[in-house]
Amino acid sequence: MSDKTRKPGASAIHDSIDTSAEAVEAAILPQVHEVHCDPRPGQSSPTLPKAMQKPAEEKSPARWAYERMILYIKNFEEQLDSAHEVAMGFAGGDAGVMRIEGMGYFDPDIVTFYGSDNSGARTQLVQHVTQLNVMLRALPKAQPETPAMRIGFRLAKDLEPDPAPDADPDIVAEAEPDT
Repeated sequence: MSDKTRKPGASAIHDSIDTSAEAVEAAILPQVHEVHCDPRPGQSSPTLPKAMQKPAEEKSPARWAYERMILYIKNFEEQLDSAHEVAMGFAGGDAGVMRIEGMGYFDPDIVTFYGSDNSGARTQLVQHVTQLNVMLRALPKAQPETPAMRIGFRLAKDLEPDPAPDADPDIVAEAEPDT
């Protein structure tokens, strides 16, 4: 609405009228907000991938937890140096630490982490979304002579939309506009 058509005394803030459905949808759209005492580049992930910009109620609790964990893992890895890899610590018990090598979910409410413990033994954690507590930790690489594994970047690709099943990836890439 232009200033010429606005009623006297009305402000631009009141120009938008949303339906009740739009207001409810806007209230449940995913948002990210973080505050740090020593802000550094890469500490937060304020821009959500398109796949995560759908209302939460369109996804199972497991899918929703899986997608958010991917963002946290990827963000954590972006802050690591080349000598460290992401791992997760467990609260309580003697379970210790698991180097994260994979992640998945089982609808409607299970998230699964795959990896290895400090001795190299294969490990899998099956977690109900209501019990999900994860402490991300930086561990020295298991094999110092190899590049650090970065599972977060691989997991983040799972959030990107897949090209059409019969589409040639080279043709799809050419069709995308340059930015």
